[in-house]
Amino acid sequence: MSEKMTPEIRFRGFQGEWEKILANDIFGATSDKNHPELPVLSASQVSGMIRRDESNYEVYHDPKNENTYKRVLPGQFVIHLRSFQGGFAHSSIEGITSPAYTVMTFKNKEKHNDIFWKYVFISEDFIKRLELITYGIRDGRSISFEEFTTLFMICPNACEQKRIGSLFAALDRTIDLQRRKLEKLQTFKSSMLQKMFPKEGSLTPEIRFRGFEGEWRRISLGEIGNARSGIGFPEKEQGGKTGIPFFKVSDMNTEGNEIELLLSNNYVSKEQILRNRWQPIESVPAVFFAKVGAAVMLNRKRLIRSPFLLDNNTMAYSFDCNEWNAEFGAALFEKIDLTALAQVGALPSFNVGDLESLRVCLPDKHEQKRIGALFATLDRTIDLQRRKLEKLQN
Repeated sequence: MSEKMTPEIRFRGFQGEWEKILANDIFGATSDKNHPELPVLSASQVSGMIRRDESNYEVYHDPKNENTYKRVLPGQFVIHLRSFQGGFAHSSIEGITSPAYTVMTFKNKEKHNDIFWKYVFISEDFIKRLELITYGIRDGRSISFEEFTTLFMICPNACEQKRIGSLFAALDRTIDLQRRKLEKLQTFKSSMLQKMFPKEGSLTPEIRFRGFEGEWRRISLGEIGNARSGIGFPEKEQGGKTGIPFFKVSDMNTEGNEIELLLSNNYVSKEQILRNRWQPIESVPAVFFAKVGAAVMLNRKRLIRSPFLLDNNTMAYSFDCNEWNAEFGAALFEKIDLTALAQVGALPSFNVGDLESLRVCLPDKHEQKRIGALFATLDRTIDLQRRKLEKLQN
């Protein structure tokens, strides 16, 4: 226990080395029972200990055996069935929990801050260390509290623990606020997609911009644009860094491609195009999506504004610029459920004819432009909020 360490960065005013100490010198197990009047708690990997009646999980418990349930106090930790995946569950409330769980408390509360240890116990490093004290297989895996107490832990004094714990708690509150903002924007966009496009059997939307009236035109996609399937992309031709992009399904996962396909993992030269007799799609803007395999069921689409090629697991629909506003078209395609086109078989799939036969409702281009601008702004705002959330999490 004589070994000490220091972190890479720390709050001003704190110095000296952190202490390496046995978990057994910090924590003990409690088994306070006979409190059936307290609410039953469940362990959540995200929220720690929460009231069972407020959780989304179906957790069975026998009211007749509540006298055997263990009391949990604020500031204590619970070693639960999924601790090896998400760490020990911190409790900020009082209640009782399954007798199969281990309730853990500090041996000396004056020397330790529970919020600091909350973040230690859900850290990736600690969860990895739990592999050393886990026994059993699959759903039968458990954490040995006795073996946990043999682990060495590294920590500062109580004052520095409190400062660090407060920092991470503040970050969590900010992250949660940012997540709620993002969810509200996504919910608002989903609602607008439902209300600003005609419902099945109608030719007018529920709400529209002032100054627009009359029915929308009902027409098949094949009459106002054309779809095209992708082509084989031999592995030996892949990996190019310059030229025309050759898009694959995986490109939709690339950072920066969340709204439009701007970057590709593969580009091909004019020489490759001539040699392979490929015909790039020059009718842009177009919308890109999967047409074969499990990716179809994700129902993702991306806008493309410059000439491109696409592989044989994908399809693109080119908008006729005389008929379409690109941003409106992208929004309308978000409403189209491509999974409904998928034919039953070993792999879900659909073809050009399936898509082009779909009938949609279209207003005049002036109204399209107003609607498209709204959804383009929403998409940019949602993407900005998503990036802010990712930065905070990082």
